[in-house]
Formats: sequence, structure tokens, C-alpha cells
Amino acid sequence: MGFPAHRLRRLRKNGNMRRMVRETGLSVDDFVQPLFVVEGQGVRKEIASIAGNYHLSIDMLVEEAKELGDLGIPAILLFGIPNGKDDKATGAYAPDGIVQRAVKAVKHAVPDMVVITDVCLCEHTTHGHCGIIRNGYIANDPTTEIVAKIALSHVEAGADIVAPAGMMDGQIRAIRGTLEEHGHHEAVIMAYAAKYASGLYEPFFRHGTQSPVAFGDKRSHQMDFANSTEAMREIALDIEEGADIIMIKPALFYLDVVYRARERFDQPLAVYNVSGEYAMIQAASEAGRLDFEAVMQEALVSCRRAGADIVISYYAKDAARTLGKASYPWRAAHPLPAAEADAASLDGNGRGVSPLDVEVRK
Repeated sequence: MGFPAHRLRRLRKNGNMRRMVRETGLSVDDFVQPLFVVEGQGVRKEIASIAGNYHLSIDMLVEEAKELGDLGIPAILLFGIPNGKDDKATGAYAPDGIVQRAVKAVKHAVPDMVVITDVCLCEHTTHGHCGIIRNGYIANDPTTEIVAKIALSHVEAGADIVAPAGMMDGQIRAIRGTLEEHGHHEAVIMAYAAKYASGLYEPFFRHGTQSPVAFGDKRSHQMDFANSTEAMREIALDIEEGADIIMIKPALFYLDVVYRARERFDQPLAVYNVSGEYAMIQAASEAGRLDFEAVMQEALVSCRRAGADIVISYYAKDAARTLGKASYPWRAAHPLPAAEADAASLDGNGRGVSPLDVEVRK
């Protein structure tokens, strides 16, 4: 029986009613904050294309980790930007490398913070590619050997989770075997199981890690964005090889893949809400086209609604602060500048939200 016996708006009429029947929650427990560590002392330099995120020297990284811990964020994902690079990424697995020293510092200062490290060659190679180049092509097996060395060095420095990002065939098996061989039975592997060749990484590579590719692109190893069934094969192989957590990257443009993965696999599932997704919303907010806080919440909830257990996002710190507000009621958008004059007269349909949720700010 349909209308009028069933009026679905009955359960939407006020904030408390909506909270009672809300299907998807958002908690600070869901978040991982990416951080970029650089050499030097006292460095805290904003990354222009990922506003609100910074290049941090190790001392400042420790302070940031403390603040994130105080906000309740359980984990960080570390990316290291070294001073020196070479074609074999030898600095990536050096015991005194930038990431290794950063891990030790954070674990000493904030021992309860879960430290995840990005395991890849691209930040440490002169060409910016994710592996060893032979005849213009990434040589898979020599690259996985180095990936395993990097992961081992990170775990030995104290990393809780290693996250191999290069999409090399067999990289999870290589890492798991190396960690087991050296007695690191409890180390967790978060696999970039379905990482797509996406233009949404541009702010990250160009300004975040400062490692754009010198030639070509990454489509020979990262996934074709037209495919989703292939992603299920990639995920299944990574689980078989020993991955504890699987990740899909990017997030918002690939929520169909996230949903498929959630339906098929019972493994913990992460998504990476990447720099380009963040930058688009940030830029639109700065231009007065949308409300940053409201769309941030919507973006993060969409990841959880699709099935993600863990959300890696440049929003994490902002979202944690929002969730921590005593008055936080999942508020809808603040009126945009052009609409302030008549915001009070707009009804729920006109604004796309209920007037009961709208707070007009002059």
C-alpha cells in the first residue's frame, strides 16, 4: 500500500526524528589524516592546492600528531619528501630516511597514534614513477623487491600499518613474506587494492609530494577508470596474498566500486578521499559556490554510506572539529553570499534542505 498510508516525510519532519532513523553515521573513529613530512626544523608551510594541509618538518609533525590525537583521530598516513632522489629510490628504505625518522618521532611522542606509511618509490625517484624503469616500462618484480624493503624499514622504525601504493603485481605477497621472515607477524598491510589512474591526484603529486612524473603517465600499472570488475579481481588477489585492509582510491568518483567491494568482501574497507576531490570542494567554497562544511560532511558520509569502514581524507581534522561541536546537528549549508538577503524566505524545496535545519548568518 502506498500513499496516503505511507508518507515518508513523516520521519523527516524535525531534527530529532531524522536522527532516530538515520542509516549512516559519521564518527571521528572513521578518519585517517594524511600528512606530509619534510626535512628541516620548524617547517609548517601550507600546500596551496590542498589548503589547510601542510609540509611539516618532523618537530612540527609531532605537534600535529598530538593535536590530531587530542581531537580523537586514531591514525595518520605519512608521506615523506626527501632532499635527495635517485633512479633506484634507495632513500626510501634507508634506516635514517625521512619517513623512518618521522615514524620513530611520532610513535615516541604519541604512542597510541596509529601510524600508517605510504610504501612507494615515486617520492624517492628522480623520474617520479612508482618503480624501476627498464626500456621505458616499470619492471614489476625488481620493483616489488624494493617495495618489500621499504615496508620492512618502516615496520622496523615502528609503523603500525604499511600501505603499498604502486599497484605492482604480487607486491602484497612480497611484503607479507618479508615481514614474516623478519618476525613481524603483527604488522598490518593496507593494500591500495584498486588504485585508479586518475587526474584527481594532480595536487598531491605536483604540490603535496612534489613528485610529478618526468615522462609518460601511470596507466601501465594503475587501473583504467572505465573498469570495476577488474577491481574485484585486484582486491581478491590482495586479500589472498595477505592484505589485512583493502583500499579503493579515489573515493567520490568511485563509490560504485566501493559498494561492489562492500557487497562482495568482508575485509575492512578503506577509501582515500584524494587531493583533487578535496581541492574542487575547497575551490568552490572559496568562490562562494557552496558551503565547505556542509559539503565536507556530505562527501564523508557518502563514503561511509557506500560501505567504507575507514576514510582517509584531507578533511579529517576539519571534520573532527565539526563533530566535536556541542551544537553539531548535521546542519545543512550556511547561506551562500548571494543568497543571504532572501535566505529566510526560501522554503525547504527551494534550498534543498528543511528550514528547520537552516541557520541564517548575517
